[in-house]
Amino acid sequence: MRTSSLPLVMLLLGTSACASPAPSGREMFRQLDVNGDGALQFSEIQAARANLFDRLDVNRDGVLDADEVRLALQRLGDRRDMAMASAEDLASHFSRMDADGDGRISRQEFANFIPDRVRRADTNGDGVLSRRELRAMRRQ
Repeated sequence: MRTSSLPLVMLLLGTSACASPAPSGREMFRQLDVNGDGALQFSEIQAARANLFDRLDVNRDGVLDADEVRLALQRLGDRRDMAMASAEDLASHFSRMDADGDGRISRQEFANFIPDRVRRADTNGDGVLSRRELRAMRRQ
């Protein structure tokens, strides 16, 4: 899943939407919509999050530690083409992903976490994000 990772990261972390033009949003949607049904199942988001974890796990030890989280936040913060949440908001997401409280985030913890913003976007509660629901989320 090679793509410009910043819009993907922002969607998967549930932070502020990308200020990029619609075509890149459509392309991102197509890449995430693995089964091609025109919607994003939470399972597709979780699979994409697992792939993202693999890119963030710099030392390949199967967990994200504080240094890797800091590096990921720094890479996000270095981008200037994004209206994004603060580093504190992103750090809060990472903290909430640490389900067992060991100070590290496993691949499973990272993949299974569906951010509140993404859950709220699922207005009908079916575990699927339609394009309409995604567009509404981006405008928030």
